[in-house]
Amino acid sequence: MSRGFTKDKTLSSIFNIEMVKDKTAEEIKQIWQQYFAAKDTVYAVIPEEKFDLIWNRAQSCPTFLCALPRREGYEFFVGQWSSTELHFTALINIQTRGEAAVSQLILYHYPELKEEKGIVLMTAEMDSTFLNVAEAQCIANQVQLFYATDRKETYELVETFNFRPNEFKYMSVIAELEQSGLGVELKCAQNHDKT
Repeated sequence: MSRGFTKDKTLSSIFNIEMVKDKTAEEIKQIWQQYFAAKDTVYAVIPEEKFDLIWNRAQSCPTFLCALPRREGYEFFVGQWSSTELHFTALINIQTRGEAAVSQLILYHYPELKEEKGIVLMTAEMDSTFLNVAEAQCIANQVQLFYATDRKETYELVETFNFRPNEFKYMSVIAELEQSGLGVELKCAQNHDKT
């Protein structure tokens, strides 16, 4: 666990569940979005079906690699599920620090409202010395890209990474990211910052 991250973060520690029991899923979504809109973080309201697909796939494939566009190429981040938390750290940290590598981004998924309201709330904590909100959002979007996809070829990258790592091609992640259009704004902003 990283310094500065909340240990055992619960939904009730950031959101009054009792106050929204009588609200619709759409009303809860609006409240969640309004609450986090003013904060420097990543957040989402995930439909039950999409979360169930991600969750079921994460049970058999708990680890994956995301590519983050940088000024010069890409930086890879490894995501590792731990219960409903998804921890990310730069691949270079794992290569140099091994088990001592700390999380730089944690996505917290809260399924408490899933059965009754059909939604899962998500928020994040990040180490701002390594990632800004746009970069963290790019990584979070890749969870959906790779785990909630209908494209067999896309999810096969996750399976290959987990079950046949010697066959895994890092460039396939970059190709999928570029094809999806995720990260384009990030790359443009970084190139604009260079001038």
